Amino acid sequence: MNSLKNEKTKFQLANVISISFAHFVNDVYSSFLSPVIPLLINKFGISLSMAGMLNLFQQIPALFQPFVGIISEKIPARYLLIFAPTITAISMSLLGVATNFSILIVIVIFAGIGSTLFHVSGSVMTKKISGDRLGKGMSFFMLGGELARSAGPMLILGAIEYWSFEETYKLIPIGITATALLFFRFNKIKITDEVSKISKNTSYFSTLKDNSFLFINISGIFFFISIMRGSLSAFLPVYIVRQGSSLWIGGAALAIFQLSGAIGTFFSGTLSDNYGRKKILLITSIVSPFLMLLFNFSNGIMSFILLVVMGLFMFSITPVLLALVNDVKSEHSTFINGVFMTINFIAGSLGILIAGSIGDIFTIEKSYLISPLIGIFALPFIIKLKTDFN
Repeated sequence: MNSLKNEKTKFQLANVISISFAHFVNDVYSSFLSPVIPLLINKFGISLSMAGMLNLFQQIPALFQPFVGIISEKIPARYLLIFAPTITAISMSLLGVATNFSILIVIVIFAGIGSTLFHVSGSVMTKKISGDRLGKGMSFFMLGGELARSAGPMLILGAIEYWSFEETYKLIPIGITATALLFFRFNKIKITDEVSKISKNTSYFSTLKDNSFLFINISGIFFFISIMRGSLSAFLPVYIVRQGSSLWIGGAALAIFQLSGAIGTFFSGTLSDNYGRKKILLITSIVSPFLMLLFNFSNGIMSFILLVVMGLFMFSITPVLLALVNDVKSEHSTFINGVFMTINFIAGSLGILIAGSIGDIFTIEKSYLISPLIGIFALPFIIKLKTDFN
């Protein structure tokens, strides 16, 4: 009995790292869009709002993540992890061959399908192998995604520099090879087979209703934070280029911001295990808008220093909220994670779309002043959060 209990509470480092790596592979490709937005604007003559719409279309499949969660309760979810990165890789590697805006929309939708299949099952698998260190496990899981957002811009810009924007399809084999490696790794790790054995005493509707207050607050947090964070993650290269720097400098700035975000992601979940979820959320939501306002009045090396610090705080919110959702005691954990991922992706897309609209109506520079002021409105939702689900 004690050995079984120890197994359930044990943090399985090797398995957690494997899932984090799978997250990295998938999100490297899904992060290709933002750094090439300046190229797409020039190639197709689109506005910032239309560019923001591409990100929104990429997230449309996230609407179906609760249903992916339901499916994951009936089949071995590890296969979604294994094959999803190939779908994402093929789609995003074809951005350069698109001949019109409609084809771009189709490409990003398919990429969104790959990410949708991956994220729900990945977070639930992480929960199962994190034992009593759930925040730490989610930090590892999110670390893979955030590192990808740093590596992705460099990979796609490097491919454009070495080949051309029209030849980025040559990156497809990397994703397929990664899926092959993941198959041999995850095919031997039966960590989600028991999901199909869960009881059906509670309906999905009842589960959603019982946790509606939590999801409403999470939606408010993500929405207001995403407008601020989206201004940077989606339009930072545009902002840098319009300041007179090169696309490479813009891509480097985005990579630095995302890399520091990965570091913040890694530590925030663990800190929330030790000091409480709400306390960490309050600190990050108070500091982040202040840092972004300072960024607007900085230049040179100070701008890059502020990008590093902003990344540490702005990206710390997601793993803490993900750990909070997985603190919920429920028969339908995959469904709950699907709802959370839907909120995360849709709120993030709307935030980017709104940030782009602000930039069109005013200027990209003024949007960097308005966005952090909007981000402050996340505080009331954090204050209302319930963190005790016992």
